[in-house]
Amino acid sequence: MRKILNYLWRFWLLLLAFVFTVLFGIPVFILSFSKKHYKYAYQFIRCWSYCMFFGMGLRYELTKLSNQKLEKNQQYVFISNHTSIMDIMLMCILCADHPICFVGKKELVKIPIFGTIYKRICVMVDRSSARSRADVYRRCAEKMEEGNSIVIFPEGGVPDDTSIILDEFKDGAFTLSSKHNSPIVVFTFVGLKEIFPFDNTKGYPGKAKAYLNGILPPSDSPKDLKSEAFDIIKKTLVERG
Repeated sequence: MRKILNYLWRFWLLLLAFVFTVLFGIPVFILSFSKKHYKYAYQFIRCWSYCMFFGMGLRYELTKLSNQKLEKNQQYVFISNHTSIMDIMLMCILCADHPICFVGKKELVKIPIFGTIYKRICVMVDRSSARSRADVYRRCAEKMEEGNSIVIFPEGGVPDDTSIILDEFKDGAFTLSSKHNSPIVVFTFVGLKEIFPFDNTKGYPGKAKAYLNGILPPSDSPKDLKSEAFDIIKKTLVERG
């Protein structure tokens, strides 16, 4: 019975995705033709995120673990742990004053309707191509010059082994921060792994917790920056997960 309810719940997600992607996707698609209008398109993206997140019966509680404040006109590299598709929606909800672009997998472009919008608001990467991976930095720099911030989930994906608390970080976010002198904003998401996992037979409506750990200044050593960010998120997951 529990599995049947979960499948029905996930089917509800598909219905929400279709309705709201069409509803908000049309203005996003139109506005995204002009780089100057992305900040307006982003408001529709946030509306879409709200509808998807709360429409699935999810809620969140934000706790700030640092007194640091984000500057409105500063471009950042936002990072967090990645355990659920809802991480994307939650990040959009949290980043109200900083229009964000995601670095995402090229394969998602194939999704009907969503894929058309996705390729306009994301920096896509083909992870099987060294050339594509290397070109990400240039394209992210272009997005930041347009006034946007970048979101990268440094784990690079969700590990198949659900017992892994935090997978090894890739270099991308930290190299980007160092190359373009952009501070890193560290979030930790707790609860979404259980509430809305990638396993379609599991999950339930509930409240996730988001922790704003703080802002890390850019460093000449991406390796040290990566290690520091990893330790911060891992500690938060262990202590508050």
